[in-house]
Amino acid sequence: MVSTAATPPPSKVPLGVRLGYAVGSFCTANFSTIPGLLLLFYMTNVLAVPAGFAGVVLFLPKAWDLIANTLVGRWSDRTVSRWGPRRPWLLAGALVLPVSFALMFAGPPITGVPAAVYVGVTFLAAATGYALYEVPYKAMPAEMTTDYHERTSLLQWRMALISVSIAMSGILAPMLAGETAAGYRVMGVTFGVILLVAMLGSFFGTARAPFTGQQKSEGTLREQLSAARTSKQFLWLLGLSSAQTLGAGVMLASAPYFASYTLDDTSATTTLFAALVGPMLVTMPLWAWLARKLDKRGAMILCGALFAIGALLLLATPAFGELYAHLCVMVVGFGYAGTQLLQFSMLADVIAYDGMLSGERRGGVFTGLWTAVENAVQALGATAYGWVLSLGSFVSSDPEHPVTQPDSALVAVLIGASVVPALLTLAGVLMTFKYNLTADHLAAASTAPGTTDSAAAGNTGQDGGQSEPGEALRAKE
Repeated sequence: MVSTAATPPPSKVPLGVRLGYAVGSFCTANFSTIPGLLLLFYMTNVLAVPAGFAGVVLFLPKAWDLIANTLVGRWSDRTVSRWGPRRPWLLAGALVLPVSFALMFAGPPITGVPAAVYVGVTFLAAATGYALYEVPYKAMPAEMTTDYHERTSLLQWRMALISVSIAMSGILAPMLAGETAAGYRVMGVTFGVILLVAMLGSFFGTARAPFTGQQKSEGTLREQLSAARTSKQFLWLLGLSSAQTLGAGVMLASAPYFASYTLDDTSATTTLFAALVGPMLVTMPLWAWLARKLDKRGAMILCGALFAIGALLLLATPAFGELYAHLCVMVVGFGYAGTQLLQFSMLADVIAYDGMLSGERRGGVFTGLWTAVENAVQALGATAYGWVLSLGSFVSSDPEHPVTQPDSALVAVLIGASVVPALLTLAGVLMTFKYNLTADHLAAASTAPGTTDSAAAGNTGQDGGQSEPGEALRAKE
């Protein structure tokens, strides 16, 4: 990324850069979706790991993310290179994540606790590679354009490819994996190659990306973390996003169980994902239009409500059958498409707003905290669903020793796939009402007297404190 500090950065991002940036979504979506969809099922139904223990193993590596993501964000904020501050880290992630991802599903022929330990260690390595890539990757949109709605337009391309990637994860990955250890090995290697190509593609594809020219952050890590923690907009956005992500994570982990035990059709995992992704492929322009008409907050409330309604309606699947379930998932897909687009557009707004007030490049700290929490919450989705199964006395097994599940386990499968994600997403809708960084709010920040000049000088007075315009704008939150 090339600095343009001497002249105002362009509001429009070139098409080639949009596509180059969007290619990286194949990393984001595949790594977020496949472990959430298949790793718990792989451990309980292929490696014979008890469900409760498997859920804990999946969550523990995410505790490391709280440290790794924050450090990577800090490092990328302070990086100075001919490639820009973010792109060197994209390359570093490409060297770590693809190999460790493949190894997660290509372990030695062991089962039970030893298998769980192996999966946990390789998952930890993969999470580290993902942090190296994803934290700076998410910080880039806020630094490519100064236009509030251009950020949504830029991320439309990313979300379109995320839809394709989720389809690959939800349809191709289960087809390759099947229900055998050999199938999971093939799937792991295949998607490891896809991750590598996508990560390198985004590295080269963003070589000519515009850059807003914010100076590197000079504050200590503690000071930057404090800035993120005192941003009410960031905290409310992080809260509502976490609720949405946890709801989606629970539903994602439930998919193979819902297909196997509620629909009595293991192949339905593929068709359910097709029903989820189909709306995502066609509704991105609609959500971008609604974000302009209703502002991003209004559009976020609408899409969160659609997700929750679709999830809750799944509760009636035993009475209405498989077709009904697929129609409900399509409603979920309409809502999910909007949440995915708007979350990251709103995050870019928060980062840009902070840059206007501070005059510093601190987006890595915000995205570091965001990604750490996001990854932990995604893993907690599988963990929470594992706990729901345990409460229902779900019996783990392997392909050579199938079991018949008790009625309580079948009820737990259904409740975990419908009521739990619906309630979590509704909590996110309620939190959205507290987020108020609208287009007018951001415009006021950009035109406040002295804001631009103070930002160019680091937005500090003689005593090193924040300038008065910044103080006043933060007070309005």
